[in-house]
Amino acid sequence: MSKLARRLFSALGLAAALLAGAPTMAQAQSYLRVNASEPKYAAIVVDANTGEVLFDKRADNPRYPASITKVMTMYLAFEALSEGRLKPTDRVVFSPRAAAAQPTKLGLKAGDSITVDEAIKAISVKSANDAAVALAEKLGGTESRFASMMTLRARELGMTRTNFTNAHGLPDSRQVSTARDIAILSRAVMRDFPQYYSYFSLKGFAFRGGYIRGHKRLLDTMPGFDGLKTGYINASGFNLAGSAVRDGKRLIAVVLGGPSAAWRDDNMEDLLLGGFDTLRRRERGERSYTMASNVFDEPRGGVVRAPSAQGDGEQDGMKIQLTNNPSAGQRYAVQSKMSPVPDPKPRKTVAAVEKVKKAKGDYVVQVGAFKQKEQAKTHLATMNKKFGKLLSEGAGEVADRVDGYYRVRFVGLTQDDAKGACQALKAKAQSCLVTAN
Repeated sequence: MSKLARRLFSALGLAAALLAGAPTMAQAQSYLRVNASEPKYAAIVVDANTGEVLFDKRADNPRYPASITKVMTMYLAFEALSEGRLKPTDRVVFSPRAAAAQPTKLGLKAGDSITVDEAIKAISVKSANDAAVALAEKLGGTESRFASMMTLRARELGMTRTNFTNAHGLPDSRQVSTARDIAILSRAVMRDFPQYYSYFSLKGFAFRGGYIRGHKRLLDTMPGFDGLKTGYINASGFNLAGSAVRDGKRLIAVVLGGPSAAWRDDNMEDLLLGGFDTLRRRERGERSYTMASNVFDEPRGGVVRAPSAQGDGEQDGMKIQLTNNPSAGQRYAVQSKMSPVPDPKPRKTVAAVEKVKKAKGDYVVQVGAFKQKEQAKTHLATMNKKFGKLLSEGAGEVADRVDGYYRVRFVGLTQDDAKGACQALKAKAQSCLVTAN
């Protein structure tokens, strides 16, 4: 559907709302576009705080993740950083295998090296396959062993339909996932490592006297959008795992199998806007409102297919059996629960490092998650020392161990104070996450 057509649907929706006596633009949300006739297409929208699935289509059908695979590669790197097994300044050496990886890549020669920080930036921004292999070899010894680590962690996170065989997402018929599993991973990475989430928001980075720009268009065009990862191979179509924050609420959406990069990005924006609109309507008392009521199934004839050269520059030459069975996820599921995803909110019982003040509000700013309690305490002390004034309205604490992590957070904040503190921290390149307690 063209931009003009989208505006037309919005205008028609507004006219209908006005005739019905609706007073606001939010009640004139344009139709959400899905592509029922495209067998590769799958999508899901999730409330990042509660895990509620606001919308899904074929969310459990097998798909190729392509470069969204790299979110798990980065997850394991973040885990190593948080445990002290890895430092941002450590060197990552490119083996002959890493240097030989197919584009997109940095193009370094075997024996050359970059820092861990540069490797993560290259993976997130450029989707560099050679950097992904090099980092995998540093963490796992070999890429195949690292892929086994990825699959194991996927199972532990509740990604029951995912299997990894490489660290970058280049074609392999055994490497599959689903929209729901990718949403689980997206939710886990921001829950477990908020201190590193800003890597997903980078628009570019300086490298060896130059500047490498990314291709996450929505970072520039959609207010509140801050990540995560694109992906493309011929067999998968155009993929995107994305997240956005508005009015203190965060949504995660996954779009797989888009016919073009532009269509995928537009669909992601539609889904996120539809999700926020659903939450607003519920707050206004429209408890029964669902995203499915606004769905428009776009016919195949209305889709403009892009040439295979577009996307992340990955190569492919394989086929996959894509299920299109209504019983396997083609139906709409608008109020189901992502039960495999642990609740990101820490338990109520906490071990505070300092005496908790009388709470003014029930919002929390989370600033880190660590496997070792002493590391969490050290991080809390650092945050108090560096950003104590910004977080003075909250009480710092290290929460009891949940899902293997001690979370560093500031509790007892009002929603406005929490949002303001987190915005100020992000301006100082400190990652954070706002949640309701």
